[in-house]
Amino acid sequence: MEINKLLNTGSNHLKNSNIFTHKLDSEILLSKILNQTREELLINLDKKVSLKNIKQFNKLIKRRSNREPIAYILRKKEFWSKNFVVNKNTLIPRPETELMVEKIVNIFQNKKPFILDIGTGSGCIIISILSELKEALGIGVDISNNGIKIAIKNSKKHQLLNKIRFYRKSFTQIFNYKFDLIVSNPPYIVSKDMRNLEDDIKKFEPKLALDGGNDGLDVIKKVIYKSKTILKVKGMLALEIGNEQFKKVSKILRENKFRTRYIVKDYRENVRCILSTLEN
Repeated sequence: MEINKLLNTGSNHLKNSNIFTHKLDSEILLSKILNQTREELLINLDKKVSLKNIKQFNKLIKRRSNREPIAYILRKKEFWSKNFVVNKNTLIPRPETELMVEKIVNIFQNKKPFILDIGTGSGCIIISILSELKEALGIGVDISNNGIKIAIKNSKKHQLLNKIRFYRKSFTQIFNYKFDLIVSNPPYIVSKDMRNLEDDIKKFEPKLALDGGNDGLDVIKKVIYKSKTILKVKGMLALEIGNEQFKKVSKILRENKFRTRYIVKDYRENVRCILSTLEN
């Protein structure tokens, strides 16, 4: 079967499963099987595909039609112009989080912050920051052992093992450290809203990294409380938050002696990150 025909077959199968990006996904999956770029694929549409490769492609199409995210099928996701290893033990990095990284990099340019990443997952946030801030050092913590393994793999991949350490532990167990910057993308989805998530997220991404409790603020509150004891005075806390959580989170920050310095909005003008400093 030719590439063109196979792509159409895959695309139609995904379309019938209500996959909105059916054409693109079909191209990405066949590119993986043939070990080619999408561009190479699309200029060789009349080339024949071996039976072995057709079978492999059909398997991947079936996985995607069951709503498994492309990132998990490929075992990688681009973030901050880098490829990160991801799997079902880690959240898939989102473009909104890059906006937080960009703000942090701008603020700490030419400085030497000691950074803590709470709930590090794939390590994409702290690795991206440390790749830009040449004098910075950091620690990433997560309670998922499998998540930490992925983070370590990513720090090796991006040659940052000398600047960062990852530990499997709760952030509540961190003592005897004082950080210049604490960054976190904690779970912030209200428990009852979990069932309304798209199947791609609900069925495959780790619930531990999504479910923020009854009001979506359970972990956010704990991060704020803990940060008071392990941040230097004037140290910064960068928190990613959910839609419409800005007012509530701002109030909790104020009550805990944090002063909001910057906010970061997503592409739809929703506030998605609050950067605040610990005051005396």
